[in-house]
Amino acid sequence: MFGKKQSSKLETIIGPESTIRGELTSSGTVRIDGTLEGNVSAEWIIVGETGLVKGDLTGKGMIIGGKIRGNIRSTEMVEIKQKGEVQGEIYTVSLTILEGAIFEGHSFMQRSRELEYKTVEANLVE
Repeated sequence: MFGKKQSSKLETIIGPESTIRGELTSSGTVRIDGTLEGNVSAEWIIVGETGLVKGDLTGKGMIIGGKIRGNIRSTEMVEIKQKGEVQGEIYTVSLTILEGAIFEGHSFMQRSRELEYKTVEANLVE
């Protein structure tokens, strides 16, 4: 699913009938099948087809099957699945948008070092 280098285990699951408001931070993998209103920071983020995030996502990699209303910052990869929808800016090294996906916004393809610096810089400004 994540390639051979992936060793992070699934640490947090937000079920399809759940709604959470606030910031979520995890050092592992987060799967969102419900609604999350707030920012998410994790090593890997998976948004299932029933998932909705109204906030920014920050992490190593992301697989988007649901809806995102916010910006994405990824140091490795972002994949938007067939039923995925993203409204916002995407900063990443690798971006895959499958046929049928919806992306409204701008993408910024960067080298890994540039993205890490901008992520740190953005956190310092907040």
